[in-house]
Amino acid sequence: MDSLSKKILAGDKRSIGRAISLVEDASAGAADLLKEIFPHTGRGLVIGITGAPGAGKSTLVDRLAAYYRTRDERVGVIAVDPSSPFTGGALLGDRIRMQNMATDPGIFIRSMASRGHLGGLARATTDAVAILDAAGYNKVIIETVGVGQDEVDIVKTADVTVVVLVPGMGDGVQAMKAGIMEIGDVFAINKADRDGVLRTERELEMLLSISERPDGWTPPIVKTVATEGSGTEALAGAIGDYQEFNASHCEQSDGKRARIAEHRIIELLRERLLQTAITRSVTEEELREMACSVAERRRDPYSVVDEIIERLGIGP
Repeated sequence: MDSLSKKILAGDKRSIGRAISLVEDASAGAADLLKEIFPHTGRGLVIGITGAPGAGKSTLVDRLAAYYRTRDERVGVIAVDPSSPFTGGALLGDRIRMQNMATDPGIFIRSMASRGHLGGLARATTDAVAILDAAGYNKVIIETVGVGQDEVDIVKTADVTVVVLVPGMGDGVQAMKAGIMEIGDVFAINKADRDGVLRTERELEMLLSISERPDGWTPPIVKTVATEGSGTEALAGAIGDYQEFNASHCEQSDGKRARIAEHRIIELLRERLLQTAITRSVTEEELREMACSVAERRRDPYSVVDEIIERLGIGP
Protein backbone atom coordinates (compact mmCIF):
# COMPACT_ATOMS: atom_id res chain seq x y z
CA MET A 1 0.00 0.00 0.00
CA ASP A 2 2.92 2.35 0.73
CA SER A 3 4.27 1.72 -2.77
CA LEU A 4 0.80 2.22 -4.29
CA SER A 5 0.28 5.52 -2.48
CA LYS A 6 3.65 6.81 -3.77
CA LYS A 7 2.68 5.92 -7.34
CA ILE A 8 -0.69 7.68 -6.90
CA LEU A 9 1.04 10.83 -5.64
CA ALA A 10 3.31 10.61 -8.69
CA GLY A 11 0.20 10.57 -10.91
CA ASP A 12 0.56 7.03 -12.27
CA LYS A 13 -2.75 6.29 -14.05
CA ARG A 14 -2.61 2.51 -13.62
CA SER A 15 -2.10 2.90 -9.86
CA ILE A 16 -4.95 5.43 -9.67
CA GLY A 17 -7.28 2.98 -11.43
CA ARG A 18 -6.20 0.14 -9.15
CA ALA A 19 -6.75 2.28 -6.04
CA ILE A 20 -10.27 3.26 -7.14
CA SER A 21 -11.07 -0.43 -7.74
CA LEU A 22 -9.86 -1.21 -4.21
CA VAL A 23 -12.17 1.36 -2.62
CA GLU A 24 -15.09 0.38 -4.87
CA ASP A 25 -14.79 -3.24 -3.74
CA ALA A 26 -14.07 -2.24 -0.11
CA SER A 27 -10.96 -4.42 -0.29
CA ALA A 28 -8.64 -5.02 2.64
CA GLY A 29 -6.13 -2.19 2.90
CA ALA A 30 -8.31 0.37 1.09
CA ALA A 31 -8.90 2.34 4.29
CA ASP A 32 -5.16 2.38 5.09
CA LEU A 33 -4.42 3.64 1.58
CA LEU A 34 -6.94 6.48 1.95
CA LYS A 35 -5.40 7.40 5.32
CA GLU A 36 -1.98 7.66 3.67
CA ILE A 37 -3.05 9.92 0.82
CA PHE A 38 -5.50 12.09 2.79
CA PRO A 39 -2.89 14.73 3.83
CA HIS A 40 -2.26 15.35 0.12
CA THR A 41 -5.92 16.11 -0.70
CA GLY A 42 -7.83 19.40 -0.70
CA ARG A 43 -5.86 21.05 -3.49
CA GLY A 44 -8.12 20.33 -6.47
CA LEU A 45 -11.50 21.90 -7.22
CA VAL A 46 -14.34 19.35 -7.12
CA ILE A 47 -17.12 20.23 -9.58
CA GLY A 48 -20.45 18.40 -9.41
CA ILE A 49 -22.64 18.23 -12.53
CA THR A 50 -26.21 17.12 -11.86
CA GLY A 51 -29.56 17.27 -13.63
CA ALA A 52 -32.31 15.22 -15.23
CA PRO A 53 -31.65 12.38 -17.70
CA GLY A 54 -31.19 13.63 -21.24
CA ALA A 55 -30.08 17.09 -20.12
CA GLY A 56 -26.74 16.63 -21.88
CA LYS A 57 -24.59 16.32 -18.75
CA SER A 58 -22.06 13.95 -20.34
CA THR A 59 -21.52 16.16 -23.38
CA LEU A 60 -21.21 19.22 -21.14
CA VAL A 61 -18.63 17.43 -18.98
CA ASP A 62 -16.73 16.48 -22.13
CA ARG A 63 -16.63 20.10 -23.34
CA LEU A 64 -15.78 21.48 -19.90
CA ALA A 65 -12.88 19.05 -19.49
CA ALA A 66 -11.61 19.93 -22.97
CA TYR A 67 -11.74 23.64 -22.05
CA TYR A 68 -9.71 23.09 -18.87
CA ARG A 69 -7.16 21.12 -20.90
CA THR A 70 -6.62 24.14 -23.16
CA ARG A 71 -5.52 25.91 -19.97
CA ASP A 72 -3.06 23.08 -19.29
CA GLU A 73 -4.97 21.81 -16.24
CA ARG A 74 -5.16 18.12 -15.38
CA VAL A 75 -8.75 16.89 -15.21
CA GLY A 76 -10.27 13.87 -13.49
CA VAL A 77 -13.78 12.78 -14.46
CA ILE A 78 -15.98 10.44 -12.41
CA ALA A 79 -19.21 9.51 -14.17
CA VAL A 80 -21.77 7.61 -12.08
CA ASP A 81 -24.19 5.33 -13.94
CA PRO A 82 -27.30 3.68 -12.45
CA SER A 83 -27.22 -0.03 -11.64
CA SER A 84 -30.01 -2.41 -12.56
CA PRO A 85 -32.10 -3.28 -9.49
CA PHE A 86 -32.56 -6.76 -10.98
CA THR A 87 -29.09 -7.79 -12.19
CA GLY A 88 -26.89 -5.27 -10.35
CA GLY A 89 -25.14 -4.51 -13.64
CA ALA A 90 -24.67 -1.13 -15.30
CA LEU A 91 -24.02 0.11 -18.81
CA LEU A 92 -21.13 2.52 -18.26
CA GLY A 93 -22.23 4.62 -21.21
CA ASP A 94 -20.37 7.79 -20.26
CA ARG A 95 -17.11 6.14 -21.32
CA ILE A 96 -18.67 5.76 -24.78
CA ARG A 97 -19.80 9.40 -24.91
CA MET A 98 -16.43 10.75 -23.75
CA GLN A 99 -14.18 8.87 -26.18
CA ASN A 100 -12.68 12.14 -27.44
CA MET A 101 -10.98 12.61 -24.07
CA ALA A 102 -9.89 9.01 -23.53
CA THR A 103 -6.51 9.39 -25.26
CA ASP A 104 -5.57 12.69 -23.56
CA PRO A 105 -2.76 11.99 -21.04
CA GLY A 106 -3.94 14.91 -18.89
CA ILE A 107 -7.42 13.44 -18.38
CA PHE A 108 -8.47 10.47 -16.25
CA ILE A 109 -12.00 9.12 -16.78
CA ARG A 110 -13.65 6.60 -14.47
CA SER A 111 -17.21 5.32 -14.76
CA MET A 112 -18.73 3.96 -11.56
CA ALA A 113 -21.91 1.96 -11.09
CA SER A 114 -24.16 3.32 -8.33
CA ARG A 115 -24.71 -0.27 -7.06
CA GLY A 116 -28.02 0.70 -5.52
CA HIS A 117 -26.62 3.71 -3.66
CA LEU A 118 -29.19 6.53 -3.67
CA GLY A 119 -28.66 10.27 -4.03
CA GLY A 120 -27.04 10.25 -7.48
CA LEU A 121 -23.59 9.02 -6.43
CA ALA A 122 -21.88 5.67 -5.93
CA ARG A 123 -20.78 4.61 -2.44
CA ALA A 124 -17.10 5.06 -3.30
CA THR A 125 -17.40 8.33 -5.24
CA THR A 126 -16.00 10.50 -2.43
CA ASP A 127 -13.01 8.18 -1.98
CA ALA A 128 -12.36 8.18 -5.75
CA VAL A 129 -12.38 11.99 -5.67
CA ALA A 130 -9.80 11.93 -2.86
CA ILE A 131 -7.54 9.65 -4.92
CA LEU A 132 -7.70 11.92 -7.98
CA ASP A 133 -7.16 14.99 -5.80
CA ALA A 134 -4.06 13.44 -4.22
CA ALA A 135 -2.79 12.47 -7.67
CA GLY A 136 -2.59 16.15 -8.59
CA TYR A 137 -5.66 16.66 -10.76
CA ASN A 138 -6.52 20.38 -10.68
CA LYS A 139 -10.18 19.81 -11.52
CA VAL A 140 -12.22 16.76 -10.56
CA ILE A 141 -15.62 16.66 -12.29
CA ILE A 142 -18.36 14.37 -10.96
CA GLU A 143 -21.35 13.60 -13.16
CA THR A 144 -24.25 12.21 -11.14
CA VAL A 145 -26.57 9.39 -12.17
CA GLY A 146 -29.37 11.51 -13.62
CA VAL A 147 -32.24 9.35 -12.45
CA GLY A 148 -34.76 11.87 -11.19
CA GLN A 149 -35.38 14.39 -8.45
CA ASP A 150 -33.33 13.18 -5.49
CA GLU A 151 -29.74 13.73 -6.57
CA VAL A 152 -28.75 16.03 -3.75
CA ASP A 153 -25.84 14.00 -2.34
CA ILE A 154 -23.51 15.83 -4.72
CA VAL A 155 -23.63 18.89 -2.44
CA LYS A 156 -21.98 16.75 0.27
CA THR A 157 -18.98 16.09 -1.97
CA ALA A 158 -18.49 18.92 -4.49
CA ASP A 159 -16.99 22.37 -3.90
CA VAL A 160 -19.15 23.75 -6.73
CA THR A 161 -22.45 22.24 -7.89
CA VAL A 162 -23.69 22.90 -11.42
CA VAL A 163 -27.36 22.06 -12.07
CA VAL A 164 -28.12 21.37 -15.74
CA LEU A 165 -31.61 22.16 -16.99
CA VAL A 166 -33.16 21.84 -20.45
CA PRO A 167 -36.01 23.87 -21.99
CA GLY A 168 -39.28 21.96 -22.12
CA MET A 169 -38.38 19.32 -19.50
CA GLY A 170 -40.64 20.12 -16.56
CA ASP A 171 -41.47 23.40 -14.86
CA GLY A 172 -39.69 25.36 -12.17
CA VAL A 173 -42.02 24.12 -9.42
CA GLN A 174 -40.84 20.59 -10.14
CA ALA A 175 -37.24 21.72 -9.70
CA MET A 176 -38.09 23.36 -6.39
CA LYS A 177 -39.88 20.20 -5.18
CA ALA A 178 -36.75 18.25 -5.92
CA GLY A 179 -34.56 20.49 -3.77
CA ILE A 180 -32.44 21.18 -6.85
CA MET A 181 -32.81 24.94 -6.41
CA GLU A 182 -31.17 24.75 -3.00
CA ILE A 183 -28.02 22.92 -4.10
CA GLY A 184 -27.16 24.78 -7.32
CA ASP A 185 -24.20 27.19 -7.17
CA VAL A 186 -24.36 27.63 -10.96
CA PHE A 187 -27.28 26.87 -13.28
CA ALA A 188 -26.68 25.82 -16.89
CA ILE A 189 -29.57 25.81 -19.35
CA ASN A 190 -28.26 23.35 -21.92
CA LYS A 191 -29.64 22.85 -25.45
CA ALA A 192 -30.25 26.59 -25.43
CA ASP A 193 -30.92 26.52 -29.17
CA ARG A 194 -34.32 24.93 -28.45
CA ASP A 195 -37.64 26.74 -28.25
CA GLY A 196 -38.64 27.76 -24.74
CA VAL A 197 -35.18 28.71 -23.48
CA LEU A 198 -36.27 32.27 -22.54
CA ARG A 199 -39.27 30.94 -20.60
CA THR A 200 -37.04 28.49 -18.71
CA GLU A 201 -34.59 31.31 -17.93
CA ARG A 202 -37.39 33.59 -16.66
CA GLU A 203 -38.84 30.83 -14.45
CA LEU A 204 -35.40 30.12 -13.05
CA GLU A 205 -34.73 33.81 -12.35
CA MET A 206 -38.10 34.09 -10.59
CA LEU A 207 -37.40 31.07 -8.39
CA LEU A 208 -33.91 32.32 -7.53
CA SER A 209 -35.30 35.75 -6.62
CA ILE A 210 -37.61 34.30 -3.97
CA SER A 211 -35.04 31.95 -2.41
CA GLU A 212 -32.23 33.87 -0.75
CA ARG A 213 -29.07 31.92 0.06
CA PRO A 214 -27.52 32.29 3.53
CA ASP A 215 -24.05 32.87 2.04
CA GLY A 216 -25.21 35.85 -0.05
CA TRP A 217 -24.24 34.27 -3.38
CA THR A 218 -26.58 34.73 -6.33
CA PRO A 219 -26.24 31.68 -8.62
CA PRO A 220 -25.56 32.75 -12.22
CA ILE A 221 -27.52 31.30 -15.13
CA VAL A 222 -25.45 30.25 -18.15
CA LYS A 223 -26.93 29.19 -21.48
CA THR A 224 -25.02 26.42 -23.29
CA VAL A 225 -25.25 24.25 -26.39
CA ALA A 226 -22.88 21.47 -25.39
CA THR A 227 -22.98 19.66 -28.76
CA GLU A 228 -21.53 22.78 -30.38
CA GLY A 229 -19.28 23.79 -27.49
CA SER A 230 -21.22 27.04 -27.10
CA GLY A 231 -21.25 28.58 -23.62
CA THR A 232 -18.50 26.33 -22.21
CA GLU A 233 -16.14 29.22 -21.49
CA ALA A 234 -18.94 31.18 -19.80
CA LEU A 235 -19.77 28.13 -17.65
CA ALA A 236 -16.14 27.70 -16.64
CA GLY A 237 -16.06 31.42 -15.83
CA ALA A 238 -19.13 31.12 -13.59
CA ILE A 239 -17.55 28.16 -11.78
CA GLY A 240 -14.37 30.21 -11.30
CA ASP A 241 -16.38 33.17 -9.99
CA TYR A 242 -17.97 30.99 -7.30
CA GLN A 243 -14.56 29.59 -6.39
CA GLU A 244 -13.21 33.15 -5.98
CA PHE A 245 -16.30 34.16 -4.00
CA ASN A 246 -15.67 31.31 -1.58
CA ALA A 247 -11.96 32.11 -1.36
CA SER A 248 -12.73 35.74 -0.49
CA HIS A 249 -15.03 34.53 2.29
CA CYS A 250 -12.57 32.23 4.06
CA GLU A 251 -14.87 31.53 7.00
CA GLN A 252 -17.66 30.53 4.64
CA SER A 253 -15.35 28.38 2.50
CA ASP A 254 -13.99 26.60 5.57
CA GLY A 255 -17.56 26.18 6.82
CA LYS A 256 -18.64 24.49 3.59
CA ARG A 257 -15.68 22.10 3.64
CA ALA A 258 -16.36 21.42 7.32
CA ARG A 259 -19.97 20.49 6.46
CA ILE A 260 -18.73 18.20 3.68
CA ALA A 261 -16.31 16.60 6.16
CA GLU A 262 -19.10 16.20 8.73
CA HIS A 263 -21.33 14.44 6.17
CA ARG A 264 -18.42 12.14 5.31
CA ILE A 265 -17.73 11.24 8.95
CA ILE A 266 -21.41 10.43 9.56
CA GLU A 267 -21.59 8.38 6.35
CA LEU A 268 -18.47 6.36 7.24
CA LEU A 269 -19.69 5.90 10.82
CA ARG A 270 -23.08 4.65 9.62
CA GLU A 271 -21.41 2.25 7.18
CA ARG A 272 -18.92 0.94 9.77
CA LEU A 273 -21.55 0.47 12.47
CA LEU A 274 -23.84 -1.39 10.08
CA GLN A 275 -20.97 -3.64 9.00
CA THR A 276 -20.05 -4.28 12.64
CA ALA A 277 -23.65 -5.07 13.57
CA ILE A 278 -24.06 -7.52 10.72
CA THR A 279 -20.71 -9.30 11.13
CA ARG A 280 -20.41 -9.40 14.92
CA SER A 281 -23.85 -9.53 16.46
CA VAL A 282 -25.98 -11.54 14.05
CA THR A 283 -25.33 -14.35 11.60
CA GLU A 284 -26.86 -14.50 8.12
CA GLU A 285 -29.08 -17.37 9.24
CA GLU A 286 -30.29 -15.39 12.28
CA LEU A 287 -30.94 -12.34 10.12
CA ARG A 288 -33.06 -14.41 7.71
CA GLU A 289 -34.95 -15.91 10.64
CA MET A 290 -35.59 -12.46 12.10
CA ALA A 291 -36.78 -11.23 8.69
CA CYS A 292 -39.20 -14.15 8.42
CA SER A 293 -40.59 -13.49 11.89
CA VAL A 294 -41.19 -9.84 10.94
CA ALA A 295 -42.77 -10.81 7.62
CA GLU A 296 -45.10 -13.23 9.43
CA ARG A 297 -45.94 -10.54 12.00
CA ARG A 298 -44.61 -12.65 14.87
CA ARG A 299 -42.17 -9.86 15.72
CA ASP A 300 -41.86 -6.19 14.88
CA PRO A 301 -38.74 -4.74 13.17
CA TYR A 302 -38.15 -2.24 16.00
CA SER A 303 -37.70 -4.99 18.59
CA VAL A 304 -35.37 -6.84 16.21
CA VAL A 305 -33.15 -3.75 15.82
CA ASP A 306 -33.19 -3.21 19.60
CA GLU A 307 -32.00 -6.80 20.07
CA ILE A 308 -29.13 -6.39 17.56
CA ILE A 309 -28.03 -3.12 19.21
CA GLU A 310 -28.20 -4.75 22.62
CA ARG A 311 -25.94 -7.55 21.39
CA LEU A 312 -23.40 -4.91 20.34
CA GLY A 313 -23.39 -3.62 23.89
CA ILE A 314 -24.63 -0.18 22.91
CA GLY A 315 -27.33 0.96 25.32
CA PRO A 316 -29.97 3.62 24.63
